[in-house]
Amino acid sequence: MRDELELHAARLAGRTLRTLAAARAGDAPLAAAGWKVSLARHYLDTAAESALLKHGAAAGLDAAAQRLFGGGIVNPSEGRPALHWALRAQSAQAGEAEAVRAGLQPALEFAARVRAGAVRTAGGKRFTAALHIGIGGSDFGPRLIADAFEDRADPAITLKFAANVDPYDLDRAMNGLDPASTLVIGVSKSFGTEETLYNAGRARTWLEGALGDAASQHLALVTANPAKAKAWLGGREAHLFDMPLSVGGRFSLWSAASLGCMISLGPDVFRDILAGAAEMDAHTRSATLETNLPMRLALLDYWNASVRGEAMRVVLAYANRLRMLPTYLQQLEMESNGKSVGPSGASVAPPTAPAVWGGEGSVGQHSYHQWLHQGSQAVPCEFILAADRTRDPEGLAALTSHALAQAEVLANGRSLAQVEAEEPGLPEGTAPQKVHAGGRASTLLSHDAFGPKAFGALVALYEHRTYFAGQLWGLNPFDQWGVEQGKTMAARLKPALSAPDKADDPVTAALIRMIS
Repeated sequence: MRDELELHAARLAGRTLRTLAAARAGDAPLAAAGWKVSLARHYLDTAAESALLKHGAAAGLDAAAQRLFGGGIVNPSEGRPALHWALRAQSAQAGEAEAVRAGLQPALEFAARVRAGAVRTAGGKRFTAALHIGIGGSDFGPRLIADAFEDRADPAITLKFAANVDPYDLDRAMNGLDPASTLVIGVSKSFGTEETLYNAGRARTWLEGALGDAASQHLALVTANPAKAKAWLGGREAHLFDMPLSVGGRFSLWSAASLGCMISLGPDVFRDILAGAAEMDAHTRSATLETNLPMRLALLDYWNASVRGEAMRVVLAYANRLRMLPTYLQQLEMESNGKSVGPSGASVAPPTAPAVWGGEGSVGQHSYHQWLHQGSQAVPCEFILAADRTRDPEGLAALTSHALAQAEVLANGRSLAQVEAEEPGLPEGTAPQKVHAGGRASTLLSHDAFGPKAFGALVALYEHRTYFAGQLWGLNPFDQWGVEQGKTMAARLKPALSAPDKADDPVTAALIRMIS
């Protein structure tokens, strides 16, 4: 099957993207949960797309969906299902999935009580700030939500974030906060993450300096290891919330990990996010392969990365609310599928997940878009148009036109003849510098009325896409051995910082001496 795909790729390499896209321009977009997606500007035609769908069927994407939503073991490294979808289920589920769904309710209820003033500070007053401490999946998702809907935040409750072990990150977050009115939220699935424990320990000391033993009343801990959290508390009582073992960190923004967002934005906004994600889940469970949006995008990732050899994908979010989405997707996709060995221990033959990067349109047009247009590498781009229709229409029109223009120029380019015809009399050597090669593929995702539900659906779409892409590559998207080894090495090296000779690697020893 892969050989057939490679033959199609070789055949289409001799065609211009402009010609291929024109032939597909009239195709109906893929659609789900209010999102519409055009794949017209890719190196595909009817025959190649048919072969790609056959590959998806042979790879068992339908069965993979059934395993995921049926609670099957999809994380063989830990022998667990992946039940992040159950957190946003809109009705009772069966077995462990229902326990996961129900386990979210205490966090939502607690958030409502904090906002209403029913949960109070040690001094009997309302909380005026929440400080979220976590890293990786315990930070990116909640931070994305908070940034996307900052305008819906309760002005009486400040929400800050700290993730980095660099002391300044926490110092910056605590600046201006009063420990007597701040709720510190520590999020760590294992409750063993060094950066989070370091920052949480400093924040606890900060609280204790002002509140003494009552400081624990200002602590809310979200973890799958409550015994370790209680030991860290030293016998004091704090607010404890569950992070299910069957929910991976980078899939946990739907959980109590987003407690700070629930408090800041309100449980109703958060429930809308969950409802939008659930709508995408329903589509993913029931749609055929041909119309299944996350499956089709996963197949496109396989086509571009593994068949056409594209090592990168650029995400261009033409929506200020989604300016942090590329950062979030870097972890979701690159930690999930940034691997070359499958669950059996065998190496995976084709190139797997591409590097994902990008940023906010139209800001990026004044930065790296120059490289996208005229650099020596052609990289597939993903445009996301998510208009906030409540905003100024002139600005929205400009934003939309910029996105469409960028996609058109990337695809169609600008020839030397066009430059000379449109700008006669240019100084010698200038015209060739204005040539755009074109041939840069792109996807366009759009939503007509962006809000919390659309946001939830979009993130769920990317989650399912990542899962299905992992199936196509023969990977387990729910483990991260590469991350763990770096943590282990850091622990080994810490003693060497004051005694370089203890470092086993001579270059590391020399570097320690250099920075000391």
